[in-house]
This record gives sequence, structure tokens and C-alpha cells, in this order.
Amino acid sequence: MSNVSQFVENKILPAAGRVAGQRHLQALRDGIILTMPLLIIGSLFLIISSLPIPGYADFMARTFGASWQTKLLYPVNASFNIMALIAAFGIAYRLAEKYNVDALSAGAISVAAFVLATPYFTMFTPLGAKTAIEVDGVLSLSYLGSKGLFVAMILAILSTEIYRFIVQKNIVIKLPDGVPPSVSKSFIALIPGFVVIAVVWILRLLVEQTSFGSLHNVVGTLLQGPLSAFGGSLIGTLVIVLLLQLLWTVGLHGAAIVGSVMGPVWLAATDANRIAFQNHEALPHVFTQPFFDIFIYMGGSGATITFALMMVFFSKSQQAKQLGRLAIAPGIFNINEPIVFGAPIVMNPLLMIPFILTPLVTTIVTYIAMHTGLVPKTNGTLPPWTTPPIIGGFLATGSIVGSLMQLINLAIGFVIYFPFFKIWDKQNLKMEKGA
Repeated sequence: MSNVSQFVENKILPAAGRVAGQRHLQALRDGIILTMPLLIIGSLFLIISSLPIPGYADFMARTFGASWQTKLLYPVNASFNIMALIAAFGIAYRLAEKYNVDALSAGAISVAAFVLATPYFTMFTPLGAKTAIEVDGVLSLSYLGSKGLFVAMILAILSTEIYRFIVQKNIVIKLPDGVPPSVSKSFIALIPGFVVIAVVWILRLLVEQTSFGSLHNVVGTLLQGPLSAFGGSLIGTLVIVLLLQLLWTVGLHGAAIVGSVMGPVWLAATDANRIAFQNHEALPHVFTQPFFDIFIYMGGSGATITFALMMVFFSKSQQAKQLGRLAIAPGIFNINEPIVFGAPIVMNPLLMIPFILTPLVTTIVTYIAMHTGLVPKTNGTLPPWTTPPIIGGFLATGSIVGSLMQLINLAIGFVIYFPFFKIWDKQNLKMEKGA
């Protein structure tokens, strides 16, 4: 066992630490988080527009008119359909911060580059009209939302790298010291901003001469498509879950590292389900962001809420009982660092096993239940990841069956964790008696 520990400490931990500290991955994670408040707000309006209460739709129609649901969806479209636009700014802003250059200018240039790369239409059909009219370019909201998320990510990184390179090489317009800082920063951004816009413009012109037609199609074919296929399959998802859990067991934030890569894929799937749900169509995806936040990681990564409950009600050692009392409250809101680092699960061969095994089993069981229609798929709402169990299942699916699925997963977690908990508790008790 000592040889394994030495291998992990000398080989795996340094490499994993470098990945965790990689500035581009951190910027992707932190920038996309900027979209979360808007998506949660939009989800609240989506829930209100589709409450599964008998007679609710008729009551709302009588009270607010036949178009009540359409009007309730205005905030939904205003939040979900600018996801990529917000991410373009947020990712560039966070990456520029890490380079210690003006983050606000970098974010603004990134947004301009993304809009430049986004195709627009010269024909537009107004709501309710039978024929299209010609207008001076219309940006598609689908490209500004989840469909354009990967393009926004790539261009945010590209534009910020160009921006910081030119600024750090001091190829900028400098104004006298007496000029207000805000004005001076604007002029500093002129040359790097021009270069970014010119590069993206040339890329767009070149791609338009190919069969792809747009940068969005290039990224969708070469990157988003394969990642979505991998993250949308059961085998691929199990590999991702396994990797996430393994990172946690060596003390690294697996959700942050894996989420920076797969988060955009699952957010796009969430939005696709939201669009289908609004249009009363079949929901296309099982694996979405709420699938993991709500059904797999109850109590946090590793589904440790059952472990916290065992410590409170079944432990005989004082150490376990005290840790359970400290961990149960944050565990209800899916925060489990007290358990991961307090038990500890990190570098603990005994507790690693249920910590890894439980999410893998619940992923398989939940996938089968949703794929076969026994449990509704997540409907595009995005409850906060801190939503307590039972409530989260109902909000994510719009059905009490979602809550029942959570209860089943909790039972699975209890069965898997309990034998290991008994051994761990017995070891603690023996140590306490020996002391």
C-alpha cells in the first residue's frame, strides 16, 4: 500500500495538480458560472409556466388571458438564449484577470468577436406573419444560446490570448498620465481589439468559402459533436464519472476539473430539453446538468449524504458521531468537503470504494429509468446544485416521480456505503478505546 501511496503522491498528484491549476480550464469554469444566475432565474419562470397541477393552466388562462404562458416564457428566452453571449464575456474576463491585463476590455472584445463570427439572416418572419420580410441582418437567438456555447468558449480564449500578447509586448497607444484611467484603457485596447476583430473576420470569410459555411458549423462538427456524443452515451458518462471521483480521492476538485470540459456539453443538452419541453416535444437527452447535480451527486460528489446520516444515527465512535453532526447540515445542500477531508475519503483505500462505486451505480440505474420512460427526463429547468434532495427531483422533472428516483438512489447509496461505514466506524472505536 505504501508503494501505491508513493506512486500517487509522486506521479499522479503533481500531474493532476497542474491540470487543476491550468488557467484556461479555470477561466472556462469560472466564466460559464457567470451564466448560472440567469439560467436559474429563467428556470424559475419555466417552472411557473408549467406547474403540474390539475386545472392550473385553465385558471391562469382565465385570469391572465390565453397568451399567459407565452408571456411567462419571455424571461426564459431572455436568459437561456444569451448563454453563449454571457459566457464569451465571462471566460475572457476571467482569463484576462489571470494574465493581469484589463479584464473589462478583454471581455468586450471577446463579445464583439463572437458576434462577428455568428451568422445572421437577411430574411425574417415576424411573429404571426405568413411571409418573410427582408431586414438588415438578424442574429439567431439559437446561436447566442447553447448552440453557440463552444464557439464562444474558443473565441473568448483566442481573443484574450491575442489581446494579452499585444498588451504585454507594449504594442499599444499610450495617452499622457493626466488622462483618466478609463479613457487610457480604452485606447490601450484599440490595437489589440483591431487585431482580434481582423483575425476573426478573416476566419469567417475563409470558412464561408468552404462547405461548412460558418465557424459554428466547424466547431459543431469537429468538437461539439464528438464531445456531445461521448458525454451523451452511457459508457462515456461512466468514464467521466469515474474520472471525476478518482480526482476527488487524491484531493483534487473533480467536479471543477471535469466540469470545465463537460459542463458546456451538459448545459447544451439541458437547453435542448428546455426547448423541446416548451414546444411540447419529446425530450431528447438523458444526460444533462440537472441529471448529475440533482440525481447523482446528492450530498455532493460521491453521494455522501447517506454516509453523513449513518454517522449521525448508527456510529458508535465519538469521532464519527461528531463528524456526522457537523457534516449533515451542509450535506443536505450538497456540500460534502467536511466528509471528503474530515473522514477522510481522500487517500483512504477503504472509503474510496463506495465513494467511487455509488455514483457509477446510480448513474446506470437513473439512466435506465429515464431512458425507458419510467422516470421523466429533466425538462430543461436548472435548479441550483444546492437544492436539497426530494425537492430537486420534483423541480428538475416536473413530477413527483423524480423525487421517488432520488429516494431510490439514496437507498442504493445506503446499501453500498453501509458495510464500509461499519468497518470504518469499528476502526475509529478501536482507536478511541486504545487511546
